[in-house]
Formats: sequence, structure tokens, C-alpha cells
Amino acid sequence: MEYIVIALLVIIIILLIILLVRRSNNEEITLRLGKFETDLTKELGEFKFDFSKSLQNDFKGLNETIERRLNYINEKVNERLDANFEKTNKTFTSILERITKIDEAQKKIDSLSGDIIALQSVLTDKKTRGIFGETNLNYILDSIFGKNDKIYQTQYLLSNKTVVDAILFAPQPLGTIAIDSKFPLENYQIMTNTKLDKSIREEAKKLFKSDVKKHIDAIKNKYIIDGETAGEAIMFLPAEAIFAEINAYHSDLIEYSYKSKVWITSPTTLMSTLTIIGMILKNMERDKYAKIIHEELNKLSTEFDRYKSRWDKLSKSINAVSKEAEEINITTDKITKRFASINNVNLELPEE
Repeated sequence: MEYIVIALLVIIIILLIILLVRRSNNEEITLRLGKFETDLTKELGEFKFDFSKSLQNDFKGLNETIERRLNYINEKVNERLDANFEKTNKTFTSILERITKIDEAQKKIDSLSGDIIALQSVLTDKKTRGIFGETNLNYILDSIFGKNDKIYQTQYLLSNKTVVDAILFAPQPLGTIAIDSKFPLENYQIMTNTKLDKSIREEAKKLFKSDVKKHIDAIKNKYIIDGETAGEAIMFLPAEAIFAEINAYHSDLIEYSYKSKVWITSPTTLMSTLTIIGMILKNMERDKYAKIIHEELNKLSTEFDRYKSRWDKLSKSINAVSKEAEEINITTDKITKRFASINNVNLELPEE
């Protein structure tokens, strides 16, 4: 029993010792933990201060860099905006100028449209169309030959009492050529109007061909006269469109005009033809004067031969006189020397 009590006491003592040891260790750990916490708090504060200062410096540098970049970008944007504004201003100015020109052109077109409408209304009358064709013909003749009655005349009266619009005094073998203006417009307009019914246009086509043939026959019968005019005459169409229509789609009319010896022309083709005739006339005039000059040169050559013959005779006479004068001069010298000897009383003996 005593051993048990002693064992329990030992155990109790051991437990007390253990409790005392643990208590002393806990206090030491607590002190160390407190110191560690203090040190950690201090280091965390210093780290926080350093980190905050570093962040402030970095943000300050970043702000300065960003500000510089933004200023640079702003300058470049302003420069480009100014350049683009200047280009845009020039473009708008150019556009306004072109719009102004377009407005002016539109006004001219409107005026021209009015003139064309007025011209169409004028050309509906046959008499007015005739005057229009004659005026065009006279203008072409005047522009090529000028005012020259020796080359052409307008409203020329022929021996059969008919008056042709113009007569051209061309050189041979062409001879005197009659030119008359014709303007078959009414049926041509109906024939080429695609808005009308096909049957109406076909009927107008037949009438158009008939009109052209009538004009060809009238020119052939009135203005081709044996012994007075050439065997051909010219029909002048003052509209290029009608001339093109005939040449492109109505070959039968061309053949009919060839058989009738009536040549169909437009303003362009007539101008070309008359220009060629004008060149021929100028060459003939030049050749004519060249012939006259050649004849005068031949006459001058004959006179020069006569002059040369007479000059040769005169030259021979002059040479003979010159020779005789030279002989007289020699004799004169001798006589002079003799007189000088006599004056010096230097008479020679007869034997000498």
C-alpha cells in the first residue's frame, strides 16, 4: 500500500514538474511570438511604405510618359486634320467651280435645246428648209473659194430658164457643174421614229425613197444641159444624218443616182470635193503663170542672144580700135623721141 502511495506521489510530482516545464515554455514562446509579431509588423510597415513609394514613383513616371505620348499624338492629329481640312477645302472649291461650270453648261444646253426646237419648228416648212439648204451651200462655197464669180455663182439662170442654187465653173474635163440643195426631211423623221408603229415607218420609208428619186430626176432634167453644163450634177443634202441613212441602208438610191449622173453629197463630202477642185484650180492657175513666165523667158533669151551678137561685134570693133590706138601710141612715142633728138642737135649721118 505504501508502495502504491509512493508511486502515486512520484507520479504526481512528475506531473507537477511537467506542468511547471510546460508553463515556463509557454511563457517563452509567448514572448518570442510577441517579439516576432512586433518585428513582423515593423517589417510589414516598412515594406508597405517602400512599396507605396515605389508605386508612386512608377505611376508618376508612367503619367509623364503617357502625357508626352498624348501630346505627340495630339500634335500629329492636329497636323493631319489641318492638312485634310486644306485638301477638303480645295476639293470643295473645285467642286463648286465645276458645279458652276455645269450650271453654265446646263444653261447653254437648255438654250441650245430651245434653239433646236425652234429650228425643228422652222424646218417643218418646205420653203424654210429650202432657204436653210441654200444658206449652207453658199456658206460652204464662200468658205472654200471666197467671193469669186469666176469660180462659182449662186442662183444662176440657165438657158432653159431654170435657176440652180449654185453653178461651179470647174476645169476640164469636169466643166460647168450645177449644184442644187434638197432636204427630204418629213418622211425621214417618220421613218426613223422608233416610237411609231412599224407599218407607219415602212410606209414613210417608201415615201422617203420616192422623194429622193423625185429630187434626183428634177436635178437630172433641169440642170444637166448638153453643151452648157457638164454631164453630171450634184445634189446637196444639208443634213449628215440623211446622207448617212441613204449610204448605209438605201443602196438602191445610190445606184439610181449613179445612173442618173447625179452625185449625192453632204456638207462634209461636198466640202471635200470642192476643196479638191479648188486645189486643181490653183495648180492650173500656177501652171498658167508658169507657162507665161516660160514664154517670157524664151523671148528674153532671144533678146539676150541678139544682145550677145551685137556685143561681140562691138567688142571686135573696140579691140581693133584699141589695137590701132596702140599702134598710134607707138608711132607717137617714136615721133616724140625724134623731136627730142632734134632738140638736142644730135643729128645722125644719113649712112647711119
